[in-house]
Amino acid sequence: MFRVAFLGVDHPHGAGWRESLSLLSDEISLVALVPAFDGRLTSLEERLAHLPRFESVDALLDWNAFDGAIVCLPNDEVPHAVARLAAAGKGVLLEKPGAASAADFAVACQALEQSRVPFQAGYQWRYDPAAERLRTMVREGRFGQLISVEMSFVTSDVRRRGPEHYLFDRQRSGRGFFNWLACHWLNLLLYVTGQQVVGVTARVGNFGASQVAVEDGGAAILELSGGGLATFVGGYWLPRWTGESHWTLRGSERWVHWFPNRANTGGVLEIHGPQPQFLAMEETFTLPVDRTPGYGGARTLRLLQEWITSARTRAGSCRNTPRSTSATLQLLDAIYQASESRQRVACAIGDEELAT
Repeated sequence: MFRVAFLGVDHPHGAGWRESLSLLSDEISLVALVPAFDGRLTSLEERLAHLPRFESVDALLDWNAFDGAIVCLPNDEVPHAVARLAAAGKGVLLEKPGAASAADFAVACQALEQSRVPFQAGYQWRYDPAAERLRTMVREGRFGQLISVEMSFVTSDVRRRGPEHYLFDRQRSGRGFFNWLACHWLNLLLYVTGQQVVGVTARVGNFGASQVAVEDGGAAILELSGGGLATFVGGYWLPRWTGESHWTLRGSERWVHWFPNRANTGGVLEIHGPQPQFLAMEETFTLPVDRTPGYGGARTLRLLQEWITSARTRAGSCRNTPRSTSATLQLLDAIYQASESRQRVACAIGDEELAT
């Protein structure tokens, strides 16, 4: 049994992660809590109320009766916590993004790579069946030359949580929408395309009705190493609890629309292929509804299972690695730099382990 501690009980995704863990109770056991968030326990499930609680990572490590930790802490606390856990030989599952910047994450990344403990990050879209199919299409050359990737991610506005929420606190979170949510699609872009981002132009800021200390959204143009372009537009801009996401990938031989959250499906791929003769290739590929409870449904179960396997065998790495997590933060840094300077930023950012 893989014994884990949970750091950050009242994290926005905390209850979801714990529900996902409960679905794998024959493989993983939650054995301790570090409440964090000023000790708040408002989301703590009664079935877990008996678990020992610790005020700090150091106190948890002094206790030491655990094998790994799920780290759901504010950005300003994550790097030190992860570095301490890794140095002690504990496996780490890190809720994204992991820090406000790649420089802040460096101490954690170094400790993880030196210790080689089982590591996983909360980028569960790398485990989505439709995303895997898109990645395979790219790798098999079915797009021909990849020309463009258009991504959008728009979600509930600042008023849903309130401007005082820690996610909008520059001291605790460092950054805003791009760091907290756009990171999902930026991380997935590197995974699906297998290419580096070699140039960035961007504009981020406050565009909604609520003014906060961090950005509520923006837009970015990302130049890919294969010669194509990727674009992202998104923000905290919808006046209720909801969200909209969409990708379009265009190549010289086909184009595909991906609707990851279409109602009553597990995602839809609208595929428009070539017309070598009289009939064009047209397909709507619909994945079945995922009714798995917890945070991220079946995607997160696959993510957790890969982490558990890594811990059990100590062989191989997960799809999310310390370097891929750092690469996402580097890409975010380039977006913020491009926006602040109002100039194109040259870079070379990608998943080293996955590059084609």
